[in-house]
This record gives sequence, structure tokens and C-alpha cells, in this order.
Amino acid sequence: MDVNAAVAAASGIVGLLTGASAVLAFRWSEREQARPTRKAQRTETMTAVLPPGVDTVLSVLRSSAVVLDEGDTVVKASSAAYALGLVRGGRLAVDQMLQMARETRRDGEIRQVELDLPRRGAGRGEGLAVSARVAPLGSRLVLLLVEDLTEARRIEAVRRDFVANVSHELKTPVGALSLLSEAVMDAADDPEAVNRFAGRMQVEATRLTSLVQEIIDLSRVQDDDVLTDAEPVTVDDLVAEAVDRCRQRANSKQITMATGTTPDLVIWGNRGQLAAALGNLVENAVNYSPARTRVGIAARRIAAPGSGGGDLVEISVTDQGIGISEKDRERVFERFYRVDPARSRATGGTGLGLSIVKHVAASHGGEVTVWSAEGQGSTFTLRLPEAGRARPAEPDPGPDDDLDEPRDDQLFQTLPEHIPAPEVLP
Repeated sequence: MDVNAAVAAASGIVGLLTGASAVLAFRWSEREQARPTRKAQRTETMTAVLPPGVDTVLSVLRSSAVVLDEGDTVVKASSAAYALGLVRGGRLAVDQMLQMARETRRDGEIRQVELDLPRRGAGRGEGLAVSARVAPLGSRLVLLLVEDLTEARRIEAVRRDFVANVSHELKTPVGALSLLSEAVMDAADDPEAVNRFAGRMQVEATRLTSLVQEIIDLSRVQDDDVLTDAEPVTVDDLVAEAVDRCRQRANSKQITMATGTTPDLVIWGNRGQLAAALGNLVENAVNYSPARTRVGIAARRIAAPGSGGGDLVEISVTDQGIGISEKDRERVFERFYRVDPARSRATGGTGLGLSIVKHVAASHGGEVTVWSAEGQGSTFTLRLPEAGRARPAEPDPGPDDDLDEPRDDQLFQTLPEHIPAPEVLP
């Protein structure tokens, strides 16, 4: 009996303990379900500490915004702040800005500073220029606003370099004119010397006029809206105008200018800008070609890359000149850049012609490319969208057709073999 009583007592105790454990587990489960998650707690804390309306205002600011609490924890950060790498792991990642935030929290003063920050994933020498402004937000928070100044700095550097280059280029002909005028005065009794100095003055004046005109053209290309004065422009007319512009110079060097175009090519754009761009390409080809060589201008219609893109007009200018090295090909479209400064001054080059071509092509929705090899010549190719129109049927040439004007295939069969076929041949 004693054994049975002991067993019964033990069973009762086990059952009591099991029931108590179940009740405690149930109560603990209810408490855990009722307890908010960490994310919910963080959201409630953020909502509680941010003043009303601040969250909405920060979401529409162009600047990157970061709100820090008294423990330097990021309470709120815009997507731009994450994109710039200002916030990582819930903390402000820029030590200079964090120090500014702590000082502002301590004395309540607004602080602003410009910093150069490394760009994430960028190589050496590439970085971000930012302006950071820190201000107190209530009694516990600090607001950090960061504006990206990288593009503005780049534009300012371009403008500064442009002004410096223009000043340098203008100084040369102006100084030469000043010296030549003094020489004319000193040689007043020597008619032969006066004539010689006057001729040099005309050369320098022409160079100065050309430089000023190209600066004006470049300014207009950058500022003008192409659509304001847009009109249908026939490619044949552009080619003829470019050839006439350089005919005298070509004849003096005994350079043959050969043209061949597909009929009825039309471009929609600013006629003056398009004529200046093609004229600059042809003029460069003539200036940098040896005497008794050939310059070819060809135009054709090609399909635009991708589907539904329409047709493009491709105008290629090919010469048999000195060519351009590989390292110079990447920079020939920069303002005032010259492959051979000494030769450019001898030919009257200003270093702005190809820059104008690049801007005209971009403003008309096209591009300009270059193929070249030293000692083998160059081919500059201008690709522009063709004006929207029905493509005319191209009849097969009959035996009685007028063959006085060379066709594309006839024209470039006469050019040397080093001319790159993909860039020139239709």
C-alpha cells in the first residue's frame, strides 16, 4: 500500500508540474505575440522622435538628408544619402560630418563645409565634391543636408580652362600684330620692308578673325536650340558648299577633291551649323594632306542600330594625310587640342573645329567618329538622323545614264588601299 501511495503521489506531482509548465508556456507565447518586433519598435521610435511633417519634407528635398539622434544613430536617411555612401550599417560613414553633427548638437550652431569624398568603387583620382550643412532639429536630433557639387565643379573647371585657352590663343596674334606695327613704323623709309611686314600683319589678322569666329560659332552651337531654326537640308548642297569653301586651298596644293553621294539624302536641322561642321571636316582634310593627294567626301544612307530607329545619313571625309596616333585620337575633339601644335599654327588651325563638329552632331542627335593611322590618313564619319520621308526607289542605272558624276562605288575604287572600307564604302 505504501508503494502504491508513493506512486500515486509522484504521478500527481508530475501532472501538477506538467500543467504548470503548460500554463507558463501559454502565457509566455501570448506575451511574445503581443510584444512588437524590433522593426516595429524602430519605426515607432522614428515616428515618435521626428517632428511632424519633417519626414515628408525630407522626402522631397534634392539634397541628401540624414537625421541623427543623440547617440549618433541614423534615424532617417534619404535614398540619395545611401547612394552617395554617406550611411552604412545605420551609422554616418563620413567622420568629418559626424564630428560636425556632434559639435552642432553640443552648441546648437549651424555649420557648413565643402568636402572631397572618395567615390565608392572608383579608381584613384575620382571622387565626389560635396557641400555639407548641419543644423539642430529640435532638442535631440541633428539634420545633415549634403549637396553633390561634382558636376558643378567639373563645369566650372571646363569654363576656367576655356577662358585660359582663349586668352592664350588670342595673345599670340594680338602680340604679333603689335610687334609688326612697331616694325612698320621703324621701317617707314623702306617700302620693301613695309610691304613684307604688312603681309605678315594680314596673316595674323586673318588668324585672329578665324579664331574669334570659331569661338562665336562654338558658343552658338552650345547655346542655340537646333529646333528653333530647323529645316530640311539636302546633303548634296552641304557637300557642294564644303567643297567650294576649300577649293582654293586645295587647288594651291594640287589636291583632288572627289565626291560621291546617294541621291535625295535630307537631314532635318540647322543649315548653318551643319554646313560649318562638314566644312570643318573637309578643311582639316585639305590642310593636313600633302600636296598632290586626294580628299574624298562620300554620303550614303544606312540603317540605324536597333529596330524601328529609322535611317541615318553617313557622311565620310577621307584624306591621305599625316594620320593621327592612337593616344591623340581620344582627344582630337577636345577644345583647343592640337595633334601637332607647330603644324596647326602653320595651317592656321585654332583647335576648335572638331569641337564644333562634335557639338553639332550631338545637338542633331548624331555622332562623329574617327579612323586614322599614322602615315596612312584619316577618315572622319558624321552620322545624323535622316529627315522623315518616304524612301525613293533607286532605279538600276541604264547604259545611257549620265556617268559624268561618279557613283560611290566608282569614287572609292580610285582611293588607296589603306582607306578603311567599312568607314567609307557604301
